[in-house]
Amino acid sequence: MKNTVLMLLSCSLLTALSASSQTKTNLHLLNTYHVEGGGKWDYLLADSSSDKLYISHGTSVNILNKKTGAALGLIPNTLGVHGIVLVKTLNKGYISNGKTGDCTVFNSTTDLEIGRIKTGENPDAMLYDEYSKKLFVFNGKSADATVIDPLTDKVIATIPLGGKPETGVSDGKGLIFVNIEDKNEVVCFNANDYKILKRYPLKTGEEPSGLAIDRNTSRLFIGCANKVMLVMDIKSGKIISSVPIGEGSDGIAFDPVLKHVYSSNGEGTVTVIKASAKDQYRVSQTLKTTPGARTISLDSKTHHIFLSVGDNSLEPGTFRVLEYGM
Repeated sequence: MKNTVLMLLSCSLLTALSASSQTKTNLHLLNTYHVEGGGKWDYLLADSSSDKLYISHGTSVNILNKKTGAALGLIPNTLGVHGIVLVKTLNKGYISNGKTGDCTVFNSTTDLEIGRIKTGENPDAMLYDEYSKKLFVFNGKSADATVIDPLTDKVIATIPLGGKPETGVSDGKGLIFVNIEDKNEVVCFNANDYKILKRYPLKTGEEPSGLAIDRNTSRLFIGCANKVMLVMDIKSGKIISSVPIGEGSDGIAFDPVLKHVYSSNGEGTVTVIKASAKDQYRVSQTLKTTPGARTISLDSKTHHIFLSVGDNSLEPGTFRVLEYGM
């Protein structure tokens, strides 16, 4: 009887430890890469198919080796730089330049500029949709999206969005979702005919910025300024869950392999959320980073996340990239 009780207790303890290990993560700082020059920053992009890390910084895009931090190149003359997107099948990359209202087109092998495309006012986040094979540039000031055909680098449409767009994602089946920051809503439009299909109001979310998608479960992860991440069913628009996150969230990333959702918060944290089962989302770690580190990029190959930050946005010598992993 005593042995049976001990065996049952041991099994219970192992089960509890196993459950605990599944709901907790242990991300920690792996590397800090310093970048020369001063100026403000926004998005960064970890290219999962190469060793390149693209970082918006000042009036240029710095390119680092993800493994060593060594400088690989620089794409200059990107005034008011925001986003970087790669179209690997065409060996091209695109950079949104907020101050000049255009996109820089560059060769993603040589990283040399090969053209410019006029967009709307203050282009910010961008999205390349593999389904429609179109590039969507979300313009903050003109409250619309510029649609570009990467084959010709010509503008083929402009989509009025009815508010200031932030991040956009694709469901991979012809639908595009984009946060409308000043309207507290998510807009859904058709990637082929560019018609607005739905407007989903976020009754419990304010100033949505970061956005990611789990295509397998049809869930959107929406980072909001009132310190919550909303989980939305893209088929119905219903809010499935609301998870507490840090202050100043500007970037959301989702790792479909690890089932982790990351919210990079300007307060100096990353909220790590574990999708332990369908529609069950729990904070598994609040990772301390550095105040101001508000944008994020996930390397889907290594499962590491990268954040960029400077102690003073205009002071040279303080800008750096932080790499975290388990």
